[in-house]
Amino acid sequence: MSGDLCLANARLVLEDRVLHGSVTIEGGVICDITEGDRVPAGARDCDGDLVLPGLVELHTDNVERHIEPRPNVDWPHLPALIAHDAELASTGITTVFDAMRVGSIHGGKGRYIDYARQLADELLAARAGGLFKISHFLHLRAEICSETLLDELATFGTDDRVGIVSLMDHTPGQRQFRDLSVLKQYVAKKRGMDDGEFAAHVDTLLALQQRFGAKHQTGAVVEAQRLGAVLASHDDTTAEQVTVSAQNGVGFAEFPTTVEAAEACRSLGIAIMMGAPNLIRGGSHSGNVAAEDLAKADLLDIVSSDYVPSALLLSAFRLATLWGDLPRAVATVSRNPARAARLDDRGALMIGARGDVIRVQEAGQTPILRGVWSQGKQVS
Repeated sequence: MSGDLCLANARLVLEDRVLHGSVTIEGGVICDITEGDRVPAGARDCDGDLVLPGLVELHTDNVERHIEPRPNVDWPHLPALIAHDAELASTGITTVFDAMRVGSIHGGKGRYIDYARQLADELLAARAGGLFKISHFLHLRAEICSETLLDELATFGTDDRVGIVSLMDHTPGQRQFRDLSVLKQYVAKKRGMDDGEFAAHVDTLLALQQRFGAKHQTGAVVEAQRLGAVLASHDDTTAEQVTVSAQNGVGFAEFPTTVEAAEACRSLGIAIMMGAPNLIRGGSHSGNVAAEDLAKADLLDIVSSDYVPSALLLSAFRLATLWGDLPRAVATVSRNPARAARLDDRGALMIGARGDVIRVQEAGQTPILRGVWSQGKQVS
């Protein structure tokens, strides 16, 4: 066998079909795909298991979960980042856009502190030091209802690997939190607010939206262009909101909350992303549209693990059952997110692509991860 790694006697999930054969990675790049069940000397016999491209994650709250495992608990960042990286590798994710909020609110129990620049510096230093198993980019979540959004965005530059800027408008009474009782359950419980404190928090957000909303949205769009990042919308609910997103140059829509918004995205050529937990649970925890309903209506292009990293691989197999098309389902967690993020060197098993691959055994409809390789190096 020539090459650093050969996975043979496998069912290779290509972009348009499943091929029984082998894939060879040399120098971190896929250099050969061969049909047949032959196992060359030195190759790994996959015994008929599936081999997929490594998963590409565009939106995950996981890094924030590691740096703040409980409310107001600030965990040391480097150990948190390393644990986050290892967890993602263990679930088959080989490329991640780490989501970090930019835009802070000072004062009260609803305060949000400025943390993204410091965390990004630590993450980039860890990457430069070779401490990570997988490939990391930044996803800046631009919080429209904040006091300091544009100041925080201005601290990032074109060398910071900012791949995505998403427009996050959490104004109470619209988008994700049309139902204030859902917002209360989400925020008040997490931050220990009583009824009066929650009401004050809602008033603060409404005032911030009125004072800064238009300025912050326009400024965030400009900053995304300056950084060379893909712009994403978040929680679009109406066709009118999707039209504004299209005018802003949005490349993909994170978690549209209604069929109306998803249909508008499709008509305007905006890729549609939904959360894997929504798909696995059978519905949204916020009471918004079910990902499965969008999948059945051909209104789903990309899946994100959101807040459960292990859900990403499982969601692909749920979609494969729903659609009866494994390559199409796998594309929602590999090729499609890679293309949406303008990464043309990964997301598919093809010659010349990065050697990011995973080996999966099927246990009924449940995928069992048997191995993960990033640029041909086994990381899990």
